[in-house]
Amino acid sequence: MTSNLTRPTPLGHDLTRRGLELALGKSTDMAADVLRVPLGYYRDDKLTDLEESAILRRVPLAVMAGAQIPNPHDYVVRSVLGDSLLITRDRDGRAHVLLNYCRHRGAMPACGSGNTRRFTCPYHAWVYDNTGKLRGVPGSAGFDGMDREGYGLVELPSEERHGFVWAVLTADAEIDLDTHLGSMGPELAQWNYASYGYHDERFLESEVSWKGALEAFAEGYHFPFVHGQSVIGQNTLANTHVYDEFGAHHRVGFPFTWITDLHGTEPDENWDPVRQMGVIYWIYPNLILANSPVGVEVIDILPAGSATSCTVRHSWMATYPATTDEQRTIYDTIFGQVHAAVRDEDFAMLPQCGQGVRRGQHDHMLIGRNEIGVQHMITVFAEKLGLSLA
Repeated sequence: MTSNLTRPTPLGHDLTRRGLELALGKSTDMAADVLRVPLGYYRDDKLTDLEESAILRRVPLAVMAGAQIPNPHDYVVRSVLGDSLLITRDRDGRAHVLLNYCRHRGAMPACGSGNTRRFTCPYHAWVYDNTGKLRGVPGSAGFDGMDREGYGLVELPSEERHGFVWAVLTADAEIDLDTHLGSMGPELAQWNYASYGYHDERFLESEVSWKGALEAFAEGYHFPFVHGQSVIGQNTLANTHVYDEFGAHHRVGFPFTWITDLHGTEPDENWDPVRQMGVIYWIYPNLILANSPVGVEVIDILPAGSATSCTVRHSWMATYPATTDEQRTIYDTIFGQVHAAVRDEDFAMLPQCGQGVRRGQHDHMLIGRNEIGVQHMITVFAEKLGLSLA
């Protein structure tokens, strides 16, 4: 890729050194033992309901990249776990996450995306500003005594940091992003995602557990079999990865085939980890960040009505925002390629896993020592939900 679209990444040479040692030794970071996981972990609808109520509606979720609403009065409407969210940036630059339901009869004042100071409900034309305040009520005589301050759009607890707008999907909850991210916070801060340029997004629905879909981004064991005909399988070492935990979150580095060319050389710019491996983060509970020298794939995955159905939002941000048609064309090509790999390779295979989970008559799955990132995901969810994996 042309050098003017890339920049050095913040990770140190030690990560590359670890990847090189694993590549030369034809090894990988491993868990202490195999893990047995009951099939119900993936297919129990009651467990999925608990995951939604106890986790997904109680912890901060990255509902959108801040770069998607770069200017004052920008807004985007998106659906998260069936809730219509109106995400705005007010005149002072602050982001808001509002429930997109009129306080009169519940219709949706906003749709799509754009730039505006006001939103008008299509049913009775109540008007709200982009902080959620109620600004206009036609036929106001019929609502004598109403305190308009008490009838604004419901605002969810939110905070914008590390390039994303985070929100808790429960209005009376509190948001504590520092506690949620823990040691992952400083790691994310290094990337300065807030300076990236939002490019595009695409959506998928798939008949597979949302947790099983997330796990596809935590191991390279499947690379030669699922991605063998694409650049992922051809350029990335199979079953080899550098693994690090950050509390409930983790980072996995998948070395590229050319990392062995560094053997015998001194660290320099070529030792930049993102030149030598795909660096992928799992941000508990549902976010994947897949970094390359030219940008980051942002993948969030959520359940969709049953234990073995999920929705996927796949977006891409460029390290440098596009300023020319040539750059936009390059970025279209990049995102088209990475999305094709996710859609036509990962999510062509994953519904088979969903079928095996729904119809299987074995009592557990066996997760290998070489699938340490998958094991971490499972044990984190089990701990949060009070589940026994025995």
